Amino acid sequence: MPGEFLRGNLIRSTALFIFIFVVLVAAHWPVLRLLYFWDEAGYYIPAAYDIFSSGSFIPHSTLSNAHPPLVMLYLATAWKLFGYAPVVTRNAMLLVAALALTGVFALARHVANRSVAAASVLCTALYPVFFAQSSLAHLDLAAAAFTVWGIFFYLKRQRWLFLAAFTAAVLAKETAIITPIALYVWEALRKSERIPAAPFFRRAAASLWLLLPALPLAAWFAYHRARTGYAFGNPYFLTYNVATTLQPGRIIFAFIRRVWQLAGHMNLYALTLATGLAMFLPPHSDAGVPRNRIALPHQFLFAVVMAAHAVVFSLIGGAVLARYMLPAIPLVIIICVSTIWRRIPAWPVVIALVCGIFVAGVFINPPYVFAPEDNLAYRDYVALHQQAAQMIDEKFPKARILTAWPAADEFSKPFLGYVSTPHTILRLENFTMENLEAANQSAEFDMAVIFSSKYQPAHRLPAPEFWKRAQVRFFEDHPDTPPELAAQILGGSVVWKANRGGQWIAIIAIPQIRNA
Repeated sequence: MPGEFLRGNLIRSTALFIFIFVVLVAAHWPVLRLLYFWDEAGYYIPAAYDIFSSGSFIPHSTLSNAHPPLVMLYLATAWKLFGYAPVVTRNAMLLVAALALTGVFALARHVANRSVAAASVLCTALYPVFFAQSSLAHLDLAAAAFTVWGIFFYLKRQRWLFLAAFTAAVLAKETAIITPIALYVWEALRKSERIPAAPFFRRAAASLWLLLPALPLAAWFAYHRARTGYAFGNPYFLTYNVATTLQPGRIIFAFIRRVWQLAGHMNLYALTLATGLAMFLPPHSDAGVPRNRIALPHQFLFAVVMAAHAVVFSLIGGAVLARYMLPAIPLVIIICVSTIWRRIPAWPVVIALVCGIFVAGVFINPPYVFAPEDNLAYRDYVALHQQAAQMIDEKFPKARILTAWPAADEFSKPFLGYVSTPHTILRLENFTMENLEAANQSAEFDMAVIFSSKYQPAHRLPAPEFWKRAQVRFFEDHPDTPPELAAQILGGSVVWKANRGGQWIAIIAIPQIRNA
């Protein structure tokens, strides 16, 4: 009987996984052939391409950031089987997204019920950050998928499956170790239900198995150090993501942004606000029996994992990207959906409204600065850069180009799909006036390709001056120099520019006499 039960669950989970994958492919169909965006082009695709082309787990076409190689190996394998193309990459990542959503269903059904599970999957899939990340070749989606399954196995007390899930999670992205550490601390601090009188040190010792996923991660870092001379990524990467982030002021502002990402970013406020309002209502009853809530120990456990992500990613991570919080977002959604289901009689209507607001967030940009990868704004970025690359390829095939990352990689690495032949690149840190003026002292470029490095809303929400100053000081929220002014600084002229969805790109030609 137990064997039949397990096989039945496996068959149902597999069927659900396939169904979710098919739906995801249909929903993402318009973006499946898009070229690579930002960090994809700047690191993850080159790192995977090095495995694909030479079998090297240490990237050589880009500086190694010491990220574990599981996702890059997965993509390289997909390319070996189905061919090297963006559509293969996108579909491979949608498989990971389907795995994550199947895990959300399993976890929500375990802590609540089937209705909450189905609604949680729908909300998670349509949440703009998750939707956008579902087809992008980043590490955080895989870390989220294995983390959700790991928490499920933890609650089911399936120790070996927990270890397998979190071993995969930390080999997908090193920061996935946050959750096992949080679970370890939770186990050590709280009184055990099985041994209520056990002292702290006994509980801590008994819970050490939760930290076993750190061993394969440590082995990877040791291997990376042996091959490169540094364990945790190249010195610039480590400085940007750790050394420069450990400032008290920055930590405070980063924590505020992390809380916002857990509770309000990209229309998530629609779900959390509905949850807050639902708390004023009594539990709804079915046939006179009040609906059950998620057990408090489970809610506390979810809260511990969410808090751990908010705190750790306030301490590290040079860019305060919303995708870093993806492992915790499904936990927020499950708790919110369960509360709405429990307290609002017309809960399907509320969930439908929330999903409608999420869908709007996929297409409509918010009135504040955000990373284009948080919704389909990244599609506008790719389209603009592809147009610029085609023009450079056709009219200026031998041009030496002044630009910034990641366009520097787009124009120098043909395997990314933007150009047919590599161009000589002079790299800028960013497009501030100071950097452009410094670059003007060099005569080593014929063209400049400048672009918006972030989405700037036409009508930005008002913010206090101290907040604006903090964003510039701690998070590089500097203004990009407009094309005409940039051309004036560089002594050239704008030969082409385009705008799309609040983003822009321009090509500036430098007179030959200046380069003589």
